[in-house]
Amino acid sequence: MTDPKKDNQGDSIGEGNRDAARRYNEGLAESLKKGNTEELAKKAEEALEGREGAELRQAEERGKHAETKKK
Repeated sequence: MTDPKKDNQGDSIGEGNRDAARRYNEGLAESLKKGNTEELAKKAEEALEGREGAELRQAEERGKHAETKKK
């Protein structure tokens, strides 16, 4: 039997993906509960400064563009 929390077959794609939003919110709450935000911030900064930085910035711009397109 599969764990319903880990079963992604019910995910919708695109806007309104409740399953993805729920998993994100649960992960965020868990991270905050653990109190490792400083460590996560440092990892994010290292990623931006590292070789994947350009790709991360492009993804951020695509997200910003998609957000303004909705308005």
